[in-house]
Amino acid sequence: MRFLTILILALGMPAAGLAGPLSPNLASKDELAALEGVDAAIADAIVNGRPYLTAGQFAAALDGRLDDDARAGLFAAVFRPINLNTASEAEIMLIPGMSKRMAHEFEEYRPYRDMQQFRREIGKYVDDEEVARLEQFVFIPLDLNTASEDAIMQIPGMSKRMAHEFEEYRPYRDMQQFRREIGKYVDEDEVARLESYVTIE
Repeated sequence: MRFLTILILALGMPAAGLAGPLSPNLASKDELAALEGVDAAIADAIVNGRPYLTAGQFAAALDGRLDDDARAGLFAAVFRPINLNTASEAEIMLIPGMSKRMAHEFEEYRPYRDMQQFRREIGKYVDDEEVARLEQFVFIPLDLNTASEDAIMQIPGMSKRMAHEFEEYRPYRDMQQFRREIGKYVDEDEVARLESYVTIE
């Protein structure tokens, strides 16, 4: 079933009913090694390269280990979501099934305020199923001072306890304050990973 999922996503077909890709920052070595085309050495390389703050960093960790087809298949199953507002064209092109034309459309509508805007704008070019598939590979940074608990819980690996801590220290004046307060609960690597999903507006 996992191989079928990888194949469908790699070909850019609709992903209705399919689970989203695993996080390269959170997946266990066993989960990674169970994927089609991932041996122990690749699983180790992924785990040892953490944290991945961008999709580009994740791709760089795999340089020379996989050919283009194998990498596309892997990225369908394991992907570091891209920031819709800051990702380079090269990072957007890492999304399985991405075309140059669609990458241009991703950039055309910046800045994205919310996922509703993304769905509306990209929905001009592809159907709802393809919009939903593409949405699995992207995110828009959350405003630390206004994001709801439900929105905060969408950050990969977020727990209810940590979401509470995010809200506890509002209002945030700057990212230094965020790092200091959240650093009371997790190590620097995890603070950096969490920080990559948020902003202060």
